[in-house]
Amino acid sequence: MTLRLLAKPICCALIFAALALSSARAADPSPAAVADARTIIMTSGIVKSFDAVVPQMLGVLERNALATRPEIKDKLHATLLKLEPEFMKSEDQVISAAALSLAKRMTDDDLKATAAFFQSPAGKKYVEAQPAALTDIVAAMQGWQQKLSTDMMTRVREELKKQGIEF
Repeated sequence: MTLRLLAKPICCALIFAALALSSARAADPSPAAVADARTIIMTSGIVKSFDAVVPQMLGVLERNALATRPEIKDKLHATLLKLEPEFMKSEDQVISAAALSLAKRMTDDDLKATAAFFQSPAGKKYVEAQPAALTDIVAAMQGWQQKLSTDMMTRVREELKKQGIEF
């Protein structure tokens, strides 16, 4: 579960980092460009990260509240389930902001092509494969970081030892 939670922010970070590197466009994109960007947000898997925010936050609220007030468990849970749709409505604001941000950073043609890709069978397959692939990538990165840390310390010690310094 931890890797899956890490994979979502990494996915979003990678996508937005790539967007930042793409060519900038006018400050006020057309409504059609924003619509295409919204399609990308909705079909690329980015929206899944947004979808998880409210339930995760309500879960944290519930765990924290129950730590001190376990006697209200059933009523609190029912209340949170009742209120969840109300809070989910606010997700549209972040989707709109993400679409506008994306539309400002890509040309109309690039937006159309990207939206078409994510709506294509290959794009849908990519989105389907992405969570498992990101979990694997995060695991590979963690292993690499651990090995790199050990290798760095070993090499630094070797180099300092050549200079007569025990480290």
